[in-house]
Amino acid sequence: MSKHYVLSLDPSAEYEWDRCVLRDPITAERPDLARLVAESLGDIPAGAYLLSVNVEVTVLENASLPPSPIAIAPRAQALIAS
Repeated sequence: MSKHYVLSLDPSAEYEWDRCVLRDPITAERPDLARLVAESLGDIPAGAYLLSVNVEVTVLENASLPPSPIAIAPRAQALIAS
């Protein structure tokens, strides 16, 4: 099974969950990897299964993120006075 996803890495993202995001390139939905693995097994009886899953990753295209603006905090009034 071959699927295509967009991986976005942004270590400076405001929220932890936005720092590493895997999305479908057409729908922008986050993939349910457990469902994809279950679908690849076909029709098997209900139960618990120990699995080995191989993931092969090939970068097809790279698009850099624009640089994030740096917020410069104003100096404290006491520092300016000295």
